[in-house]
Amino acid sequence: MSSKELVFVTGNKKKLEEVQAILGPSINLVNYKLDLTEIQGTAQEISADKCRRASVELNGPVITEDTCLCFNALEGLPGPYIKWFLDKLGHDGLYKILAGFEDKSAYAICTFAYSSGPDAEPILFEGRTDGKIVPARGPKNFGWDPIFQPDGFDQTYDEMPKSVKNTISHRYKALEKLKEFLASQNT
Repeated sequence: MSSKELVFVTGNKKKLEEVQAILGPSINLVNYKLDLTEIQGTAQEISADKCRRASVELNGPVITEDTCLCFNALEGLPGPYIKWFLDKLGHDGLYKILAGFEDKSAYAICTFAYSSGPDAEPILFEGRTDGKIVPARGPKNFGWDPIFQPDGFDQTYDEMPKSVKNTISHRYKALEKLKEFLASQNT
């Protein structure tokens, strides 16, 4: 795969930096910002739909990604709608949603979709990290990272060095599966 270009469809520069850091130089990743309307549905449905449409529009291999933050007390909400919840409520508002619940546990899911071209059905790669929702800590410079503390750690994603986060995160776990798949396609 190293000789071919793989297009990551995202307009989020922080996400792009993180994906490039995790994938490393073994994959020639390029970024393309494409304004795709997101359907409502599960993370899997959203990822596959975005990937299908991006592959057709760009006429080649692409990856897309959808990330969820799921609160166990709320049966998995906000889930794939976390981006809009964060935009409206901010970090403090997200934490306060759980004020009436003892259960502050949560999980982060990242779903990458890969399509080899416009006629190919997307293949999904998912990663999950369990943790809990805490009051915002850290520099607050990447999404909901300041309120998510992964199990087994005393820091939020935002407080962690990127070198640690990028070896334990939901995104890392999904990308490891994608890398294995891409490597298997070259053998």
